[in-house]
Amino acid sequence: MTAIIDGKASAERLLAGIAADALAFRQEHGMPPTLAVILIGDDPASQVYVGRKIAACRRVGIGSIEHRLDGDFGEEALLALIDRLNADAKVHGILVQLPLPQGIRANPVLDRITPEKDVDGFHPVNVGRLSIGSDGLMPCTPLGCMILLDSVIQDFRGLSAVVVGKSNIVGKPVALLMLERECTVTVTHIHTRGLPDIVRSADIVVVAAGSPGLVRGDWIKPGAVVIDVGINRISDGADGSRIVGDCVFEEMSHARAVSPVPGGVGPMTIACLLSNTVRAARRQVR
Repeated sequence: MTAIIDGKASAERLLAGIAADALAFRQEHGMPPTLAVILIGDDPASQVYVGRKIAACRRVGIGSIEHRLDGDFGEEALLALIDRLNADAKVHGILVQLPLPQGIRANPVLDRITPEKDVDGFHPVNVGRLSIGSDGLMPCTPLGCMILLDSVIQDFRGLSAVVVGKSNIVGKPVALLMLERECTVTVTHIHTRGLPDIVRSADIVVVAAGSPGLVRGDWIKPGAVVIDVGINRISDGADGSRIVGDCVFEEMSHARAVSPVPGGVGPMTIACLLSNTVRAARRQVR
């Protein structure tokens, strides 16, 4: 019988530990671990995501500072704001909500955040640390994927893993994390030739392609573990919509375990962001 990997339950366990760590930090240093969040423009999805992150901070005792800026806020002004936050000893993590409005380049903005406060794990220094197995801040969604995999797999050594998706945010970093566990990892994408046959060879499949229903049941070999990172809104045919993953969940009954969408990786991403914030705070006050 296929096990459903419950991301909500895993996130709750992680958040309980974060709350205890945040309280201990406050007691030791007289201030909470603090996250600064920058949101530019009025993108509805970004507004929702930022709201959830701020609410999660309050829940576990992490301080939060919001900078909600107009869509015409310029790149140079944004870089100056990041410089001020980098220099503020009471700010331990900085998050710039993506996507940014047209006219603001993401790479210069993300690169401006000091690596020690880069709680998203996107700075080139943290990417480099991840690539060599050093101790940097890890990207939140890949870290969440690994925690979910740890809930069902005890020994990764020698397992075959296929990642569908090559993004810098999920695909590449989760591949590096599984390599550290001594998996044999193949990174693919939607243009990979013979993709179904490659996926069928895998003991672990992580799908982060942003393509609803891409991976069908006959792509998955019996007993494989499937992590679906995709979050896609599709029409339900009745002037409404619903959220689905990159896998056809109903066809995964022969898998050993599968993460659902919603309720799988999504809750872990915010929990790992808060974990990174506490971790960053502790490093900065040593």
